Amino acid sequence: MAKDMTLLWGSGSPPCWRVLIALEEKSLQGYNQKLFSLEKLEHKFKEVLDINPRGQLPTFKHGDNVINESYAACFYLESQFKSQGTKLIPDGPAEQALMYQRMFEGLTFYEKLNVVIYYTFNWFVPEGERHESALKRNKEALVSELKLWESYLQKVCSYLAGPSFTLADVVIFPTVGTLFRFGLSPERYPKLGEYYNLLKERPSVKASWPPHWLENPKRLDTLKDI
Repeated sequence: MAKDMTLLWGSGSPPCWRVLIALEEKSLQGYNQKLFSLEKLEHKFKEVLDINPRGQLPTFKHGDNVINESYAACFYLESQFKSQGTKLIPDGPAEQALMYQRMFEGLTFYEKLNVVIYYTFNWFVPEGERHESALKRNKEALVSELKLWESYLQKVCSYLAGPSFTLADVVIFPTVGTLFRFGLSPERYPKLGEYYNLLKERPSVKASWPPHWLENPKRLDTLKDI
């Protein structure tokens, strides 16, 4: 089955990491894959554009089916391989409702992190359009978001939607992992720190850990004051 799959991805990209974790959880090793450098803009290569006209990663194909949005790819993998690997959508309506809620809130979480990192590193924001007031406002919005997720984790046992690892964890852990890679303080956000330490030891997460983070494990200090 996995031999009919192709994943084009970039190291350290949370959307790519979501799909990598999902594939591991569904025991779908042995798929075709190719790593592209986001820094060198290799995601704009023809090889990617032929499958994904947006020129974005991940780019995922199963047989003739193309699913390039990371959330969609994760849902697809769980739907097509329900009986294989980890069951990622719980049966109970309360746990399932919480899973869906956290999953889609995770898109806002990721966006607020991205805005701060893009401004700090001057990625995709022309010099003339950068303003300290905007950076300050974006950091304040990220702090509010982090406090929200701290409160969410205080109400559950271990995972985001309850006692079981679900799709919510698949899609949101990469954002949490990126936060700590960029220097978020676990002392200031202890519940997020506990969650990070729990999931980073999970086999699917360890197997899909960004290669360039392994090569250079030193954390950055971008978010140390957040």
